[in-house]
Amino acid sequence: MAIDWIGFGYAALLVSGGFLGFSRKGSIVSLIAGLTFGLLAAYGALRVSNNPRDIKISLIAAGILAVVMGLRYNRSKKIMPAGLLAAISISMVLKLLINLS
Repeated sequence: MAIDWIGFGYAALLVSGGFLGFSRKGSIVSLIAGLTFGLLAAYGALRVSNNPRDIKISLIAAGILAVVMGLRYNRSKKIMPAGLLAAISISMVLKLLINLS
């Protein structure tokens, strides 16, 4: 059983980003989204660790964030946080799909 360290790192990044958005800007939405998607990504990483072909939860979490943050980046043209999170989420989707094949 190989541990999905990249998936758990992605989950930790989401949770810490939510806390960072809350502490710097007082954004409750960032906190809730960071915790929700971070926990979802952590659960997905746990599932991938147990069965490398079970990518559904991780793929859904990373895919939703890739689309939402990509749209936010397209609208605002700000690299932080929308562009960076969109790029990382797209990378996570590609990692999951490449490891599936």
